Amino acid sequence: MKHIRGRVTIDPDAAPTFYNLLANSSRIREARLLSGNPTRDGVETLLFAIEGDPERFREDATETAGIESVELSSSEDGWTYAFVETRPLETPMYETIHRARMQSRLVARKPIVYRDGAIHFRVVGEPESLQAAFDRAGDVIELQIDEIETVRGDPDRPAGTLSERQREAVVAALELGYYDQPRAATHADVATELECAPATASEHLRKAEAKLVRAAMDGLGSHV
Repeated sequence: MKHIRGRVTIDPDAAPTFYNLLANSSRIREARLLSGNPTRDGVETLLFAIEGDPERFREDATETAGIESVELSSSEDGWTYAFVETRPLETPMYETIHRARMQSRLVARKPIVYRDGAIHFRVVGEPESLQAAFDRAGDVIELQIDEIETVRGDPDRPAGTLSERQREAVVAALELGYYDQPRAATHADVATELECAPATASEHLRKAEAKLVRAAMDGLGSHV
C-alpha cells in the first residue's frame, strides 16, 4: 500500500468551465475540495474552501453547466466556504476525474487542491490503479506523480508520512538541539548520530521538513 502525491492538469482549451474557474481563474488564488457526498440521482454535494473573490466565484459557477447551486459562508480565517451541488457525470472531463476518485484500490485524501492550473492530490493505494483511472482520457488530461512512499503510519498524522530514516534524522536533530534557538547542532552532528555522510543527513532532514510543512499547510480541512 502506497501514499501517492501528484497532480492532474487539463488542457485549458478542452477543460470544463468549472475546472478553469477553480484552477485557472485570476479571481481564485486557491480552491480546496474539503469533502463531498454523491447521491443516487447523479448530484454530488461538495464543500470547497475558496481563497479569492467569492462573489465572482458564485456568479461564474452558477452560470456553468453541471452546477445546480452555490451557497457561500465567510469565515475569520480569510477563506470562504462554498457549498456546491453539481452533476459531474454530465461533463466528460469531470466524469473521468470522478471515476478516478471512485477507482477500486484507491482512496482519495482531502483536501484536493486546485491551484496554478492543476489539481494537486494525495491518494492511498497502488500507482497502477491511479494510472489506469486516467488512461482513458488520452492526451487532454496529464497525470504527474510527484512522490510515492510506503504507508508507514496514520496518514492523518504528519509523522506518518516520514520514511524510517527520515524519522530517525528528525529525532536525532531534535535530541541534539539542531532546532534550538540558537542552534546547538549541525548537519555533521546529525550525520555522526546516524552514521552517514553530512550530505545524506541534510537530505533526510530536508525531505522530512518538506513533508511536515506540507502536512501543516494541508491541514485546513480540520478547521472547518
